[in-house]
Amino acid sequence: VTQDVFDWAIQKASEKKQLDLHNVEFLSMQEGLCVQALHIGSYDDEPATIEKIHKFIEEQGLQVDINDDRHHHEIYLSDPRRTKVENLKTVLRIPVKNN
Repeated sequence: VTQDVFDWAIQKASEKKQLDLHNVEFLSMQEGLCVQALHIGSYDDEPATIEKIHKFIEEQGLQVDINDDRHHHEIYLSDPRRTKVENLKTVLRIPVKNN
């Protein structure tokens, strides 16, 4: 996504939904090497998926690389107001580095 597309989306969402989005920011990130998984279901069940990710990281000889610049991310693909809990989709992403 470019700054222009972001600005357009903010304008349209503000107009259509009558939302105050003046605090929304456009950030560009260099993610680097990550392991991610699609979690389907309740947010309360995410720890089991995170555990599987950590097991995969270990099996692949990688190392978790969380620090001041690299963070665990969750990307929410479903709207919890409109989606049944068992159908919620979330991408869980953990930064890694080679050992």
